[in-house]
Amino acid sequence: MSKLTAQDAFLDLSDYGRPFGRFFANQLKNTKFTPVHVTLLFGIAGLIAIYCILTNHYILAAFFIVLKSGIDAADGELARLKKIPSYFGRYLDSVFDIVLNLLFLLTLCYVSKTTIWYTLLAFIAIQLQGTLYNYYYVILRNKSVGGDTTSKVFEYKTPKALPGESQRSVTILFTIYTIVYGVFDKIIHFLDADAYKVKSFPNWFMTLLSLYGLGFQLLIIAIMLPLGGIEWIVPFFIVYTLLLFVLIGIRKIYLN
Repeated sequence: MSKLTAQDAFLDLSDYGRPFGRFFANQLKNTKFTPVHVTLLFGIAGLIAIYCILTNHYILAAFFIVLKSGIDAADGELARLKKIPSYFGRYLDSVFDIVLNLLFLLTLCYVSKTTIWYTLLAFIAIQLQGTLYNYYYVILRNKSVGGDTTSKVFEYKTPKALPGESQRSVTILFTIYTIVYGVFDKIIHFLDADAYKVKSFPNWFMTLLSLYGLGFQLLIIAIMLPLGGIEWIVPFFIVYTLLLFVLIGIRKIYLN
């Protein structure tokens, strides 16, 4: 159940958890489990990974980080299988992601020699990277399938709750979402305000962009942990941000 048409589908390096997500969602299709339950489950997997980092079990931490990515793909798949799109689930997923990202980095700071200031800089870097990926990807999804029901290019207005969900819950989560993501959205939009005017993005560009997807970011952490690179994770993501300007430059120069 792709979010894109066959023409716009691309090799998403950050979406390696999708096959497991589809399999897992299919197992839950005829059960009482909801996409929100799955979102809570990936949050638990992330917390277990953090505990493993704190106890120096880096191979286990890597396993649960990758598992978290697979489960993360399942909530949306289950929502599409059960035909129950949800703004509540969409924003809960995003809020969980940013909280876990911060907790991952703070945990790495605690168990390594990394300073808190470099850690916070890496957090900002990771969020800008992910925001650029989401910005272009949502633009492509909107143009590819005629408009996504729960993801928008510009998130500035509280959406009307869909059937089966509470307007109050949607409003609260949307407010939290705009607070924690708003500044990153504004920065990326400032850097490339005209991206939404592009008719489509070529597959090769989207594959390159997927290096900034959350799944690929977590995969990098999962690989570096057991290889003894814990001291290099935070510096890596700070330097990795330089690719952001390369991607925006390619978009502005070649993809108008």
